[in-house]
Amino acid sequence: MKGIAEFEEFARARVGPLYRTAWLLCGDRHHAEDLVQETLANMLKTWGRIDTPEAYARTALVRTFVSQRRRKSWSERPTSVLPETAGPGVDVELRVALQRALSELAALDRAVLVLRYFEDRSVEQVALDLGKKPSAITTRTARALERLRAVLGDDVGQLIAQ
Repeated sequence: MKGIAEFEEFARARVGPLYRTAWLLCGDRHHAEDLVQETLANMLKTWGRIDTPEAYARTALVRTFVSQRRRKSWSERPTSVLPETAGPGVDVELRVALQRALSELAALDRAVLVLRYFEDRSVEQVALDLGKKPSAITTRTARALERLRAVLGDDVGQLIAQ
């Protein structure tokens, strides 16, 4: 049986990658931190029964995100805090435009794109993470990319060319 020490070791090792995925999903540092914290707290409750912790964590993170976005109470939009500054070599305009465009997509569409293209996961892996069929993920990916292109509009070519 797995103990608390193993959970703590797992959490320390995976908090960075989980946070990165959460930030891509949420687009907000504070929400991403909350999402990772909620995911790890829920994992701790069932830690002894989890066979593949990394896959479980990723699936739980995405499902928690989608579930949160479905709630009617999801409307918190902090605006008084200045955004983080970008490090050297980061294309801030592209990053901001992409983040804005992603935020306009439905939660499940956003989750599919983040997992497929930012986490570099296969269709089958995303289907497992989201509890969907691979054909549904393929269809949703195509439609989500269409929506993303529509949101970005003519800016996409200009942003990439910079």
